[in-house]
Amino acid sequence: MTGKNRAQGRQSSRRRFLAGGLGAIACAAVWPAHAATRIDDRRRLSFVNLHTDEHVDLVYWADGSYEPGALRRIDYFLRDFRNGEIHQIDPQLLDLLVRLRARLRTTAPFHVISGYRSPATNAMLAAYTDGVASGSLHMQGMAIDIRVPNRPLRQLHKVALDLEAGGVGYYPRSDFVHVDTGRVRRWG
Repeated sequence: MTGKNRAQGRQSSRRRFLAGGLGAIACAAVWPAHAATRIDDRRRLSFVNLHTDEHVDLVYWADGSYEPGALRRIDYFLRDFRNGEIHQIDPQLLDLLVRLRARLRTTAPFHVISGYRSPATNAMLAAYTDGVASGSLHMQGMAIDIRVPNRPLRQLHKVALDLEAGGVGYYPRSDFVHVDTGRVRRWG
């Protein structure tokens, strides 16, 4: 082998070494982030229905997709407790609640005052109660009225507003905050 061939061979070996090293660095940089995402890519919610005294705690999102069985359980859990009518709950509302709970730094269950409301229930409430919109997003499964144990209502309200993810209503006399996945707005 001539000196020129040896030099070219060493250069080629260095290139392969550097390319392999850069590939390993790229994998090391990406893999832990991907692994952490997969481990943390589980969205869990827990609720207590204050009207039925039912409790639920479940993972509704795992491995990059919504869990259909868990979503059906949530739909049932957040049904109109007055007449038993069930409606699909907006998965974006569930994602909003996960973000809300994370910002509140709590794992406490949401206390549910109102989830889905049938049109008949909503009309009855609107006729007798102030603050019930005739076109409420509760009727579309896009709204929920909640409180969180061991968190002041003002804090829940502020965090919900800070998320800027939909409508936020503040009802301190009734001790709940309304959140929905409609346009960003506030009242109360």
